[in-house]
Amino acid sequence: MNRLTFAVHSPIARARTGRAGGTRPSSRMAVLRHVPTAAWVCALVALLNAVTWSLIVPPFEGKDESDHFAYVEQIVENGSLPENGQPNGTYSLQEDLVLEGLHAGEVIHSPQSTSISSEAEQRALIKANDAGASRRGSGEAGIATGEPPLYYAIEAIPYLLARGNILVELQLMRLVSAIFGAITALCTFLFVREILPRSPWAATVGAVCVALEPLLAFMSGSVNPDSMLYPVTAAVFLCLARAFRCGLTRRLAVLLGALLAVGFLTKLNFLGLAVGVYVGLAVLAVRELRAKGRATLRWPLLAGAIGILPVVLYALRNLLERHHTLGDASGAGSLFAPGELVKLLSYVWQFYLPRLPGMTHYFEGVATYKDIWFDRSVGLYGWMDTMFSPWVDNVALIPAAAVALLFGRELIARRQALRARLPELGTYMAMVLGLLLLIGASSYDSDALHHQPAFGEPRYLLPLLPLLGGVFTLAVRAGGRRWSPVIGAALVALVFGYDVVSQLQVVARFYG
Repeated sequence: MNRLTFAVHSPIARARTGRAGGTRPSSRMAVLRHVPTAAWVCALVALLNAVTWSLIVPPFEGKDESDHFAYVEQIVENGSLPENGQPNGTYSLQEDLVLEGLHAGEVIHSPQSTSISSEAEQRALIKANDAGASRRGSGEAGIATGEPPLYYAIEAIPYLLARGNILVELQLMRLVSAIFGAITALCTFLFVREILPRSPWAATVGAVCVALEPLLAFMSGSVNPDSMLYPVTAAVFLCLARAFRCGLTRRLAVLLGALLAVGFLTKLNFLGLAVGVYVGLAVLAVRELRAKGRATLRWPLLAGAIGILPVVLYALRNLLERHHTLGDASGAGSLFAPGELVKLLSYVWQFYLPRLPGMTHYFEGVATYKDIWFDRSVGLYGWMDTMFSPWVDNVALIPAAAVALLFGRELIARRQALRARLPELGTYMAMVLGLLLLIGASSYDSDALHHQPAFGEPRYLLPLLPLLGGVFTLAVRAGGRRWSPVIGAALVALVFGYDVVSQLQVVARFYG
């Protein structure tokens, strides 16, 4: 595809060139006005979907929500970040009282136990919420303690707006996460339009399907840093797609570097994705070097330097305070020691794929690729305690296989264009593999070495949603002019129905 064709079809290109061929809008509002209406519709669908889930799921029944709330509470009430090693529990007395009023201890991990329902239980909860007990916790935040602080610092704003009422604080914080869900859908739309500019309406189908994805809505309706990781990663995908289309400019390099920095400050899982991003920057640097000379190397280097800055500052802070250079992550190096590496790779392989002959059994009796990654992707809500019956998972194989076949058919039909974009596709694949390896290594450390639960949760894969949007788009395109509208309408209807049924499943679980 030549530059002229791209400029006509790309929404970002139109925003840069303006209405009158060649004049560049001077204000950011002008850029926003050039974002297609369909993108805003996708964002609105995702926002409403996440808000609906935030109202359906009872307080603190989002995954690890009590720990993430405690992190924000620690920042606001104690004026410091959580730290490990505190001996006196996790939560503040006020949070403990509210959790007790919600019967959270009995409901979590117990599908047979519903949320509170009687007037007496409601009065007890209101009394606990209004108790005015201490809001100062122990100095830690459970499983969230080691996470970076940016998401929690943002969530401190709604916390302060509703200060004094934990239930209102939590709901406002959930709404902030819902906004992140809307941004995820928006960036997914723009990413798909960027990589497939000749399929505008098919790209809308792909982005709407992502916006209606129930696991995204569940996570975006909860207090959890994953909700912020998704839009940051979607924006990174968008910037990379733009760079591979039209080159890495100074502005784009600064934006991409800033997104990398934000990702590092949002959640540790971003480390896996960042590996692929730096691979992409290296590919772009080589391409620009061959085409334009050494002067263009400064932009990939600038993006990489800005992105890595938070990690450098964190390492310097730890060195000055005589802590491990990379904090809790410093111990991960032992996993890649020669004696441990073979075991780690064997575990990671089996974590996602069938075991090969000669490999040690790590998941005996479990087909991880289906039992964990597919079945749990169909539905896994609450504290991993709300899911569909096995027959639903089996039925879901039919539409999933249909989408996969249509996607494969379109790839084969467009194989010539695919070859021309191998460096870009290789970058996305490096991001995928980096994330899979990080999740697998973390699970190996927890499961195989410390005999704790494995990290087999599909929510960890949601940063890859923009690629799923691309899969849906190509599956729709595979139908050609005659059948594409039918396939697109069927996909949207299917995912919408899937979302509604998932909501009903959660309602039955907590209120049935």
